[in-house]
Amino acid sequence: QMGGTPEQGSDANDWEKPVHEVTLSDYYMGKYEVRQSEWEAVMGNNPSGFKGADLPVEQVSWEDCHEFIGRLNALTGLSFKLPTEAQWEYAARGGRLSKGYKYSGSNNIGEVGWYKSNFRNYRHPVGEKQPNELGLYDMSGNVWEWCEDWYGDYSSDSQSDPIGAVSGSFRVYRGGSRISEARLCRVSYRLYNAPNRRNSILGFRLVCSFPTFRS
Repeated sequence: QMGGTPEQGSDANDWEKPVHEVTLSDYYMGKYEVRQSEWEAVMGNNPSGFKGADLPVEQVSWEDCHEFIGRLNALTGLSFKLPTEAQWEYAARGGRLSKGYKYSGSNNIGEVGWYKSNFRNYRHPVGEKQPNELGLYDMSGNVWEWCEDWYGDYSSDSQSDPIGAVSGSFRVYRGGSRISEARLCRVSYRLYNAPNRRNSILGFRLVCSFPTFRS
């Protein structure tokens, strides 16, 4: 069930509704947000305003992420992508292991995420808080994470492997950041920005379809 489900309570916004059923094919999801060391290894530069090898890369646009992914796929022979919004939310909710939390891995955001009330004007490496039910870190807080989809209204129809709106002006991002209020770090909260925009609280994580390994 995707969207502003009952555990989201009165924090759920109109743009998180209607709740709708989604079925997804299998995929791998990155345990961490992409780190600055990983970006630098692939791209040969580090655009982040606040440097640190294990800090999440930031100051990257949706378009920049796709350039990184293209180079990474060429290097590895695999099929990395940005997650669709549905893939991101399913993983944030804990997949089949979900316990129905408001945030990714807890109803207490302080256990699982860096956000406005606890980040103390300090940039935090990935993986310092508790993981969610699937062992994924920082899906609530730290930096926002780009998704593949164009932003658009939800449909109430059941869907399989949805890819968002057919077209648009803005791309979705998810998860909240270190300067976000708790309600913005919920698993169903969605926001958007132009695909060429960059800022210091916006990064990404990767998904990968099940690969066929070369001999």
